[in-house]
Amino acid sequence: MADDRDNNENNIQDQGAGNGGDIIHDVLPVSGMYENWFLEYASYVILERAVPAIEDGLKPVQRRILHSMKEMDDGRFNKVANVIGQTMQYHPHGDASIGEAIVNIGQKDLLLETQGNWGDVRTGDSAAAPRYIEARLSKLALEIVFNPETTEWQVSYDGRKNEPVTLPVKFPLLLAHGVEGIAVGLSTKILPHNFCELIEASILHLKNKKFTLYPDFATGGSIDVANYNEGLRGGKVRVRAKIEDLDKKTLVIRDIPFGTTTTSLIESIIKANDNGKIKIKKVIDNTAKDVEILIQLVPGVSSDITIDALYAFTECEISISPNACVIIDEKPHFISVNEILRISTDKTVELLRQELEIKKSHLLEKLLFSSLEKIFIEKRIYRNIEECETWEAVLETIDKGLKPYKKQFYREITQDDLVKLTEIKIKRISKFDAFKADELMRNLGEELKEVEHNLAHLIEFAIAYFQNLLKKYGQGRERKTQIRTFETISANVVAATNAKLYINRSEGFIGHGLKKDEYICDCSDIDDVIVFRKDGVCVIKKIGEKVFVGKDILYAGIFRKGDDRMVYNMAYLDAASGTVFVKRFQVLGITRDKEYDLTKGSKGSKILYFTANPNGEAETVNVTLAPTAKAKIKEFEFDFSELEIKARNVLGNILTKYPVKKIQFKAAGKSTLGGKDVYFDETVGRLNNDKKGTYIGNFEGDEKILVFYKDGTYEITTYELTNRYNTEELLHIEKFDPDRLISAVYYDGSSKNYFAKRFRIETNTAGKKFGFISENSDSKLVIISTGKNPVIKVDYAKGKFVSVPSEEISLNEFVEVKGWKAVGNKISTNKINKILLLESSDEGEGEDGGKTSSANPKKKSKDDQLGLF
Repeated sequence: MADDRDNNENNIQDQGAGNGGDIIHDVLPVSGMYENWFLEYASYVILERAVPAIEDGLKPVQRRILHSMKEMDDGRFNKVANVIGQTMQYHPHGDASIGEAIVNIGQKDLLLETQGNWGDVRTGDSAAAPRYIEARLSKLALEIVFNPETTEWQVSYDGRKNEPVTLPVKFPLLLAHGVEGIAVGLSTKILPHNFCELIEASILHLKNKKFTLYPDFATGGSIDVANYNEGLRGGKVRVRAKIEDLDKKTLVIRDIPFGTTTTSLIESIIKANDNGKIKIKKVIDNTAKDVEILIQLVPGVSSDITIDALYAFTECEISISPNACVIIDEKPHFISVNEILRISTDKTVELLRQELEIKKSHLLEKLLFSSLEKIFIEKRIYRNIEECETWEAVLETIDKGLKPYKKQFYREITQDDLVKLTEIKIKRISKFDAFKADELMRNLGEELKEVEHNLAHLIEFAIAYFQNLLKKYGQGRERKTQIRTFETISANVVAATNAKLYINRSEGFIGHGLKKDEYICDCSDIDDVIVFRKDGVCVIKKIGEKVFVGKDILYAGIFRKGDDRMVYNMAYLDAASGTVFVKRFQVLGITRDKEYDLTKGSKGSKILYFTANPNGEAETVNVTLAPTAKAKIKEFEFDFSELEIKARNVLGNILTKYPVKKIQFKAAGKSTLGGKDVYFDETVGRLNNDKKGTYIGNFEGDEKILVFYKDGTYEITTYELTNRYNTEELLHIEKFDPDRLISAVYYDGSSKNYFAKRFRIETNTAGKKFGFISENSDSKLVIISTGKNPVIKVDYAKGKFVSVPSEEISLNEFVEVKGWKAVGNKISTNKINKILLLESSDEGEGEDGGKTSSANPKKKSKDDQLGLF
């Protein structure tokens, strides 16, 4: 080696000296070496470490772990440290990476049964050391993953053993487990899906029917899959924690989003509180067997707005971008999860066909040898070999004895078959029972016919196989993540008011750091501020400590993009013509930091009068002309309600062409926009004015909404769009009318009877639930109606001797109007099967005539068809 080193040094010296020395070795440019090495390394990482194979859905380390555990399998648990050692015979990497992969498989609770502390994906707690935890293959893994006869083998990295190229997995394992990997130049992220839904989708594929697949997470929560795009690049899902009201002062988180932990979630909540985005008092982690994070609210803070703020500013809502990439034919491919399932299902069908073919071959061989054995013994061929002196003579004698029967066999009789006959023991020959032999051959024949039938009807056999998997292993694997549609939460709307807005009108500054100047309002540090100056310029700025917006500020306030209720009333002087114009306008969208001139643009123009009206109010003003004006009437009134609301850049109407001394407010006016049309979107449980869902009504002033819940409580709420309603608990929602009669049918859990009652809402406290049925935990509200004459149909259960016919009951005639706490009248002493709500007998009810809802509707009234539940 020393001599080689010296020679290399001499070669380098000769080349460097430039003295014409001979070059012994070819020179390879560094760029070429780098290109080759990088490509080789990239290919290695993609194929051997980061991206799973389409055939079994496993990365090499996972495949080697499962293969090693199968070699070790004796039905007992093995120390994970031993499994790691066994796997290192096949996996040329460190024990830490193998141990991490084993824990990852074990936490999926699909292929491994575990013992000991395997960590918790919800809390982020790590597993115990490998020497303390144990694992063995699950029954499911033994059934769907392994079959040495259908496995393709290759030599391990050191050439000492054989390992599977891929395992013959007969299930869409990749989609059940999910996977995440980062390679060189690409990555993969396939989200986990529900075990039962995958099997059902495979069955639908085999039946040539359409199917849909959506992710399902062990951590629960809810998911919006509107943009899932079958898991392809560019898709996205939004995942939310499950947040509920525990009481007025406390929120509780029951489930957390996939990819987060209780620790990271709590840290994000504390950080958002410290930054002033939300206002909370305390966070308590009570997580044990189940997730339970308590959030104590600051007094006076709305729980609905806090829930929205948690989704907007913390890990209570996260966005996940899937990127389904798999290895197909030694190359990475980006395909959808639906295509992955189709390929996996078709692969399963092929593996089942191979297994049936192998089983058929085994059965044919068993039948062949059973026939040979029977002929060999019954025809006493074994006696003919007693006098043979050589081995060749023995085989020849047996072959000669079998010759008359060879035509009945499905293949030629080989020397191995003859040898096998010579190995039959004398004891077996002496106890040979022809009847039992025939019975065995008959059973083998029937089994062979079944196999041949399954081969001829392979798809039906595959469907039965998947159905059997679902029956054996589907219990307890129901969907944990609820599929929902999420509303879009505006961060500016739900952000806590963690700052105060101040203004210096003369100098032209606004901000939350000007504490010695004029206070305007509370705000959030992420809000935008709209400013109107005396020179007729409007500008929107991001709030800050101290922001210059221009001198002579007339108005500054929080800007809400798209707020079509905010209307600005303005009178301005056009300096060029001397004319005074009036206009009413909205500012729905604008470019931040850009100045917009609201006048005609003449130099010296100015605003004479300005108001901002959050609900489109139109006031009356007094206009006083200058003493030098030639007009006969030098003082008059103007009502802004005479103007239409137009765009901000409109010139406006002429108020007067004479010089104006002043314009003063005289009297407030009503809104010219009318009330707010409010709708209820049952998919997200929120109010809106975008015409989504059920129309609730037109609201003005302090009007309220009435909500009934399935547990027999009602609640009066405001019509604020930030209100949140749990659609799983909600039974009926409508505009509140205190004079309207309420008719209800409920089941009393104590007496096991149905009752009907009629009452008016006598409470007026908003935001508090009131129970109007019995408090037994089994009690439930069945029907609620605010119609004028609701009619119910009662179906009675059939008895052994007497059958009571169903009847229709008018609740107006059946029960009197009493207080909301009254028990009501028992509907019947007979056992009731079900109660249905029929159409009201009144005509033209509409919105003011009341509405009806049933907890288990069978026949809906025309009012129900408005969208009530």
